[in-house]
Amino acid sequence: MQSNKKRKKINIVLIDDHKLFREGVKRILEFEPSFEIVAEGDDGETAPSLVKKYRPDVVLMDINMPHINGIQATADLVRLFPKTRIIILSIHDDENYVTHALKTGAQGYLLKEMDSNSLIEAIKVVSEGGSYLHPKVTHNLVREYRRLSKEPHSSAGGSEIIFQKPLHILTKRECQVLQLIAEGKSNKAVADALYISEKTVKNHVSNILQKMEVKDRTQAVVAAIRNGWVEVV
Repeated sequence: MQSNKKRKKINIVLIDDHKLFREGVKRILEFEPSFEIVAEGDDGETAPSLVKKYRPDVVLMDINMPHINGIQATADLVRLFPKTRIIILSIHDDENYVTHALKTGAQGYLLKEMDSNSLIEAIKVVSEGGSYLHPKVTHNLVREYRRLSKEPHSSAGGSEIIFQKPLHILTKRECQVLQLIAEGKSNKAVADALYISEKTVKNHVSNILQKMEVKDRTQAVVAAIRNGWVEVV
């Protein structure tokens, strides 16, 4: 017998000073039945009052706003409402912006050039307690980590990392998927590169996360680069 219990919706607050962009994001999210946009704002200064009133599961926050930017607003929300999960929306893929946002307390960082599937996936991952970085951003961070690891006396490692596929825990196909993720490819791009379906890629990613004992693909890539399991140029 089918259960009548309704699945709890993911409540979202959207804050961006560009109304046209907000409308576009809302239209995308309205197609996902498990999402509900409960409020929207046009500046970071509105974030605390909106979160206090609506208690959203996820806040989508623009990084560049006229009065209080997304980084400062994130810091305010983390201090006032530590359980609120925040995804930064940005046009900047520079690792300095990303690391600043993550250190401040954001759980996600998306570029505004993202596709709709990535946005939906990011919201679901972050709402469940994970973190999510745009694939291009992940690649930049990994590349920076790789650069630092080659420098003497570096806190990132201090010596050159020797590359070796993790065949002791992953299958050959899973190693291929992990490599492509580290290169900054989305699930669709991985599927195209390996001539498999996007659903199959998602299954592989799920298996990789479980075997590596990490919460999300970002943690998987960071762990992989630390262990020398992927090549990054």
